[in-house]
Amino acid sequence: MQSDNLIRTQKRLTELALRAERSSIYTFSPFLGAAEQDVFYRLVKQEIRTPVQAFGGVVGCERIMLRFGDPEDLGYEEPFPIQCLKATPVAPKFAEALTHRDVLGALMHLGIERETLGDIVVREEGIYIFVQDKIAPYVLDQLTRVRHTDLRVELTDDLPEGALFRTEPHLLQAAGERLDAVIAKVYHLSRADAQALFHRGLVFVGGRQCESPSREPKPDETVSVRGYGRFIYRGPQSQTCKGKFNILVDVYV
Repeated sequence: MQSDNLIRTQKRLTELALRAERSSIYTFSPFLGAAEQDVFYRLVKQEIRTPVQAFGGVVGCERIMLRFGDPEDLGYEEPFPIQCLKATPVAPKFAEALTHRDVLGALMHLGIERETLGDIVVREEGIYIFVQDKIAPYVLDQLTRVRHTDLRVELTDDLPEGALFRTEPHLLQAAGERLDAVIAKVYHLSRADAQALFHRGLVFVGGRQCESPSREPKPDETVSVRGYGRFIYRGPQSQTCKGKFNILVDVYV
């Protein structure tokens, strides 16, 4: 089933790229998760020459949209069809501590397709939801409650730049820079459990699926582990007298 979805993604992205090139217009993909992004980087990009840009609504978004088309060739710019909604409790004093899963579940319960939804970021001051602009009015009208918490939802351009996606520095000690060893340290897993994540296709580096547990990430690469989170690999900072590396990572929180 997953394989069929990825084949459809490959076909769809290829068609969007060709339409942009042949019709001299911008075309936009739906929001893409890690697996769909991997399809693009591994397969589609090898087959097309159309210039492409990626954006999720703000720098740091994990789910992104692709825009096919070159501003120099077309002679104009066209923004990504992305809106950001901010949801806040109607009665903050009685509000529950909602999670990403709670909000996503409520949106899916409304019949909204996952591909029309970008990142959902839960912060103290509110919940930020990136959506395709075509569904923004529906979400504004229908998303009034998550679990037992009544919400007020509005369009916003007032994003906490630099603070919307937060990271915490972690200094890890490992025998080497192998990615399985780093992941095991970051998420407190055994080495065997970390290696199993690669075999299950759950590890992505820079938007590309990584199948090699022994891969050594480059400084500033983003590593995403589905079901666990993501972090930015900063690299070794020092070495102990026993030859182990003190490795710095910035973990998204």
